[in-house]
Amino acid sequence: MSKLFPTKRRIAIVVTLCCLLIGGVLYQLADRYLIEHVEVVVAAETVSPPTDTANDQIAVSTTSSEAEAQSDDWNYSSDDMTVSIKQVVTNSDSDPITYYVADVQVSDASLIQSAFADNSFGRNITENTSDIAADHEAIFAINGDYYGFRSDGVIIRNGILYRNEPAREAVALYADGTMASYNEEEVSAETLLANNVLQTLSFGPALIKNGAIVQDLDNIKIDSNFGNRSISNSNPRTGIGMISPNHYVFVVVDGRSDESRGVTLNEFAQLFDDLGATEAYNLDGGGSSTMYFMGRVVNNPQGKQEERGVSDILYLGEG
Repeated sequence: MSKLFPTKRRIAIVVTLCCLLIGGVLYQLADRYLIEHVEVVVAAETVSPPTDTANDQIAVSTTSSEAEAQSDDWNYSSDDMTVSIKQVVTNSDSDPITYYVADVQVSDASLIQSAFADNSFGRNITENTSDIAADHEAIFAINGDYYGFRSDGVIIRNGILYRNEPAREAVALYADGTMASYNEEEVSAETLLANNVLQTLSFGPALIKNGAIVQDLDNIKIDSNFGNRSISNSNPRTGIGMISPNHYVFVVVDGRSDESRGVTLNEFAQLFDDLGATEAYNLDGGGSSTMYFMGRVVNNPQGKQEERGVSDILYLGEG
């Protein structure tokens, strides 16, 4: 009987070690994907207008909260900006696609702003797109790149550099009203700031560059995170395109429901091309895809009218 004790002791040690190992792995997963890590608490207004004198004067004159505006359920117009949203339903009943296009023109690029969930920069900090938008009195908003899901990327928001860990193809929105994709490992954050970049978004891929649709989108992977898979198949999508300086199109595609299957990356690129975009970039999609306008969500997030929390938004506001 006494000979059994060493065996029981060894079993107990093995079980304890296994529990510690499993507990450690679970904690690492929770720390990576669930536990909030606040790095910077952001002031309510952090927008940095263009640096040259002429643009400074424009920024001051076009962000007045006194601008007279006209609006209805799908349109907004003021001296500062125009927003026109349309819902499009395509294809047959057996293969439906529903998407929303917001045609946006602004008098100054600094009117396109970014905001973080809980006004905090860090990982795993999330709020619904509509809640972040309401907190910032946004007229229009879409979900951003969900930067908080990862720890890399070059993150410039409202002219401020928050993270400088080059990793992938990103997009930059400039103070002159243009946008362009770039390789984070080839263009430094210092260069971007020197060139008056107001926003960078790190997700991808680029869909249109210099007026041409990007080829070979079938097997794109944007991350090496646990569970990452190709994103090229039909999915809900969010993207941003530029038609000309200070003239943008924001597109949100519904999916994963009987009303809309979503679109592939190739279809998404073609959609932006059909809209006349000379540059276009894919943002976080799937359950995150949300378009907000004048106090309401206009699309159908997750195919069940249920938003998923995100780490950031792009939005338009008058003040």
